[in-house]
This record gives sequence, C-alpha cells and structure tokens, in this order.
Amino acid sequence: MASALSLSPLPYLFLLFIALSSPTSASASAGRIFNASAAQKVSLGLYYESLCPYSANFIVNYIAKIFQNGLFSIIDLNLVPFGNAKIGPSSTIDCQHGPSECLLNTVEACAINIWPDLNEHFTFIYCIESLVLEYNYPQWIKCFEKLGMDPKPIADCYNSGYGKELELRYAAETNTLQPPHEYVPWVVVNGRPLYQDYENFVRYVCEAYNGTTLPEACSDSYLNAMAKEKEASAALKVSYKEEKPRSALKTKMLPSIMRQMHMLFSL
Repeated sequence: MASALSLSPLPYLFLLFIALSSPTSASASAGRIFNASAAQKVSLGLYYESLCPYSANFIVNYIAKIFQNGLFSIIDLNLVPFGNAKIGPSSTIDCQHGPSECLLNTVEACAINIWPDLNEHFTFIYCIESLVLEYNYPQWIKCFEKLGMDPKPIADCYNSGYGKELELRYAAETNTLQPPHEYVPWVVVNGRPLYQDYENFVRYVCEAYNGTTLPEACSDSYLNAMAKEKEASAALKVSYKEEKPRSALKTKMLPSIMRQMHMLFSL
C-alpha cells in the first residue's frame, strides 16, 4: 500500500447533519438540490473493510462530499463492510487487519441494520473511519457520546450474534460480485465496477443518471475540479485481497480494541 493519507480539514460531519436535516439548509449548501425518484436514482455500492486506510480515506474524504455537493439526492448508497475478509470452517471470519477489524466491521454492519436511515448510519461510520485515519480507532466507542447515539442497540446486535449473521450476509454479497472484487475499496455504479478509477465515482454517477435536473456535483466545473484533484494524487490507493496489512494497523492497538470489546459486552 502506498502514499500517506490525510483527513480532510473540511467539517463534513457537520455538513452532513446540515445537508440532511432540512431542505432549506441542503439547498443552501449544495446549490441545486432535489429528490430524484427511486427509479431514477443511481446505485452506488462501496465494498470496504473498516481498518483499510484507503477505505477510510474514501469514506471520509470522498463519499462524505456527496452531502455537500447534492449528489446524495440522485444515488442509492449501499455500504458493505466486509472487504477482503475470508470465511473459514464453522463460518469463522478472518479479517485482513485482524480481530480489531472484524469487530469494527460487525459494529458498522449493526449500525446499518439498526439505523437504516443513511443520515444516521453514515454519520456513525464516518466517525469511526475518521478515527481510523487518525490511527486512533480504539476510541471508536466515543462516537456514541459524540453523536448522541444510544450504544445499547449496537451492543445487543453484536453480543447476540446477529452482527455476525449480518457479516455473513455481506460476505455472500461480496463474494458473488461479478466480476469478482480484487481489492478494497471496491466501488460499483449500477453494477459496474470502477476499478482503480473509483475516486472518480462522481463522474460515473452523473453519466449513469437519466434524470433531467442535475445536482451541482454533475456540473462541468465541479467534475473538472475533481479530475485535477485526482491527477494531483495519482498514487495507487487500494488493498489487494492477499496483501499483508501494515503491522502497526493489525497488532499495535489490538489490546486497546479488545478492551473496547469488553466495554461493549458490559453495556
């Protein structure tokens, strides 16, 4: 894996709350905001794993922008937190970045299930993935307090084994992708994988949208600016299936993340 990753200085979490809390605020932040019909919406799938730094970077610094530029109004976003994990005997799950990642994959799967509203579960996942970028993910449990969310439903989902059931469903969805996924983040627009051009997903979404009114994100000026930004950071940003993760990510914080697991058990 290559290149250093940075957390965007823009307050996207705040923008997320503003953009989805009221139509007036959304219009002010995104220019031309509207709600496309379900039939018109473009399917955007993100297959990722919680401790992959490139997945975290894509969520925090790319996907989060859809709530600022109006793209969220024309897409149906599907987050699938399983990634390059493998299913072993007796349905055991082996995650690329170790037990810490398995824990957080399951926590994020539970969040998607418990809070199906995109505003709620994405905000929670954003909080966790921001901590991943800061190498501070053992503090993920503080996201509940920060966002004013009740941790008990997540604890119940995890402790009951339902979270693992959700992960096995995500495993089946990931492992039946055609063509098969090769790495994470794996981004799919209307069933079409974007491969290593995934950071350019906005252009693909705009091309796939068949509605008549386009959001700000589909304007030529916005797309050209995005293209220049991508050219400036051309380094490969993916984690392959068989790639060994950075040892620091996999083992350095394991004792701390395990303590977080016990805290979750005690809720």
